[in-house]
Amino acid sequence: MAGFAAVVVAVAVMAFGSQLARINPALAVILELVVVAGVAPSVWRLRRASVWRWLVYGAAAGVVAGWTALLVGAA
Repeated sequence: MAGFAAVVVAVAVMAFGSQLARINPALAVILELVVVAGVAPSVWRLRRASVWRWLVYGAAAGVVAGWTALLVGAA
């Protein structure tokens, strides 16, 4: 379950970031940070529920993987 969440979130972050970077790279960074900062508190509260915690950990790993892929792709 965590792996699936990680893949879905990583693909979403990469798709969102790459399309925004085509418009303006600075805007892409700012909006990615705003989206993650806005979603993080709500998702982080779910980590205490036994079923949801794996989705939360997978989503966190997906965000890190997506950002890493965007940074590697930009270099």
